[in-house]
Amino acid sequence: MTPALLAYDGSGIDGGLYTRVVGWAGTAPHWLDRLIADWSALGLGVFALLMLGGWWQARGAAPAVMARALAAPLIVVAAYAADTVVKSAVAEVRPCRQLAVGATLEGCPAAGDWSFPSNHTVIAFAAAAALWTANRRLGALALIAAALMGASRVWVGVHYPHDVLAGALVGLLAGALLAAAAGRAAPLVERARTGRLGGFLGEGVPA
Repeated sequence: MTPALLAYDGSGIDGGLYTRVVGWAGTAPHWLDRLIADWSALGLGVFALLMLGGWWQARGAAPAVMARALAAPLIVVAAYAADTVVKSAVAEVRPCRQLAVGATLEGCPAAGDWSFPSNHTVIAFAAAAALWTANRRLGALALIAAALMGASRVWVGVHYPHDVLAGALVGLLAGALLAAAAGRAAPLVERARTGRLGGFLGEGVPA
C-alpha cells in the first residue's frame, strides 16, 4: 500500500467549516488578509519576546518562578517534539490539498507535510501555558496571542479547525505539566543566584 493511501482525510470532521472560513478570507478586505497572513507567518516571534519578558520579570521573584521562566523555551521545544510524533502518526492530509478551495492566503505545504495537529498552535499555547505559571499578566497576553495564532492558521487555509483545537490541547497540557515540573528546580536557581549567574538570575525573594 502506498503512503498516499495511508494518509488520513480529516475533511469529514469540519471540512465544511474550514471551507466557509477560507471563503470569508477570499472576500475579506486585502488589508485584513495581509495582517492575518503576516501574523500567521511571523507571530511566533512575539512569544519569544514574551518569554524574554518572563525571564526579566522573574529576576525579582521566587526561585521557583525563575525556574519556570527559564524552562519556558525548553518546554516549547518539548511540546513541538511531541506534536511532531503525533503529526507523523496521524498523517492527516492538509485541507488545502484535500478540498477544492482554490488559492489560499498561505501556499499549501508540500505533500507529506501533515496537518494534525497544528505546529504553530502547539508552540503558541505551550509558551502561553508556561508563561502563565511564571507571570499571570504575560501569560494572559500570550493566551490571547495563541488563540489568534490558531485562528489565523485556519484563515490562511493550511489547517482544519480541529487541527488547531488539538494543537491548543497538546500545547496547554505540555506547557502546564512541564512548567510544574520545572518549578522543582527552584533550589538550583536559589544556589545559582549566589554565584556568577546572580546578575542573570536576579536576587529574587526567598523560596
